[in-house]
Amino acid sequence: MKFATNLNQTPSVAQSEASELPLVVDLDGTLTRSDLLVESFFRLLALNPLSFFKLPFWLMKGKAAFKAKIADHVVLDLHLLPFNEELVCYIQAERARGRKIYLASASDRRYVEALADHLGFFDGVFASDGTTNLGGSEKARVLCETFGEKGFDYAANAEVDLKVWEKCRQAILVDVPHRVRKLATKRCENVHEVSPPRTPKQLVRGYMKAMRLHQWLKNSLVFLPALASHSFDAATLGNAFLAFLAFSLCASSVYLLNDLIDLPNDRAHPTKKNRPFACGAVPLSHGILLIPLLLIGAAAIALFLPLAFVAILAAYYCTTLLYSVLLKQKIVVDVLTLAGLYTLRVLAGAAATGIMVSEWLLAFSMFLFLSLALIKRYSELVDRLRSSRKGKAAGRGYGTDDTPMVGALAGASGFVSVLVLALYINSPDVDLLYNHPEALWAIGILMLYWVSRILMLAHRGEVHDDPVVFAVKDRMSLLTVGLAGVAVIVGSLP
Repeated sequence: MKFATNLNQTPSVAQSEASELPLVVDLDGTLTRSDLLVESFFRLLALNPLSFFKLPFWLMKGKAAFKAKIADHVVLDLHLLPFNEELVCYIQAERARGRKIYLASASDRRYVEALADHLGFFDGVFASDGTTNLGGSEKARVLCETFGEKGFDYAANAEVDLKVWEKCRQAILVDVPHRVRKLATKRCENVHEVSPPRTPKQLVRGYMKAMRLHQWLKNSLVFLPALASHSFDAATLGNAFLAFLAFSLCASSVYLLNDLIDLPNDRAHPTKKNRPFACGAVPLSHGILLIPLLLIGAAAIALFLPLAFVAILAAYYCTTLLYSVLLKQKIVVDVLTLAGLYTLRVLAGAAATGIMVSEWLLAFSMFLFLSLALIKRYSELVDRLRSSRKGKAAGRGYGTDDTPMVGALAGASGFVSVLVLALYINSPDVDLLYNHPEALWAIGILMLYWVSRILMLAHRGEVHDDPVVFAVKDRMSLLTVGLAGVAVIVGSLP
């Protein structure tokens, strides 16, 4: 069985007798702060979601065949992978001294060879070949057969690499967890650490950023039915709070999944490339564990709420999942879906508290949220224009030529929401809740100001976040909300 691919020359046992032994470098989690199997798996789901049902049959043929089958269907963009810069500098320094460098990975050969060709400083590669999975003890056997036991140094990061470290001359630790470092120090005679692992504080910060805690603000819409109906008793607010927590955990679960599916597009984006998974701040394997844990937490909280809320939460999750893998690439459908997801939060709040949502509130919400979704797309297109990146954004259906139309639709939808509010103020329904409904006209004026202003700021390229997140950081937006609250209070006075 041939595992080594020669890029410059054939590795031989004779090299072990040289003054400098060859340096063998692991790939996943070591040279790159990523995992090619995980990347290719989620890329396959993004390209063809139905292929998910084929995966068990592929896995039945073994891990090597499973990896090869995925590689048959997925071409990875290896140029944008997050590399461990400390290790790259170490490798370049060793190569400058005349040392031979080899790349050894359990990933499929096609990916490993392509990456080695791209980097240009490897003398050969070892990789899985579709029949045998080159990991753990199998990798140790092949390297010992090639270089001889204690005839090479090995740089890696995981517990499975202990089997190789025990056979090499020097174990080079790269981002190795504390427990694995202790095992390596105990089992290996010669240990050298190139790159320290992420600290727990760094990981927690990465988890929180990946979960997008700032986006939880959107889930406060579950309180809207209670606020609109002036229902402030403890039971109502308690149920609304539970609904908020369930929606937040569920949303974070989907955010993590979306980021794993959208890795190549995020890395090609000027700001999204800094997301924890895209830049390698959080291991992809941690994301795979967090996704079900957050979803289970959301489901556990939802069990304390009415069945109607559970159904809406399930609909939200399925719709968001469908959006992540398909709908976000469809023009108009994507913004309608986003507006619908906002509205689902309102309906969830109604289901959790048992409050009937009026047609006025639903109509107002749908037009306002459609406007916000369009503003989000509009600001993305403006940013693209300003950075001279013509054409379509990666993973989106809109091109820079669509910018004026998207902006016009955003403004139209926002102003229609104000019209719905005006019609409500003039309807008999308003008298049931407000003693001075004329005070609510101030809200209409404030909304006209806010929609117009945020569109102007987006046109200038000053809205870089989601409009809701932008509003929380924007003092004028907060002042507008505060004044609208005053108008509601005045309208409710005896």
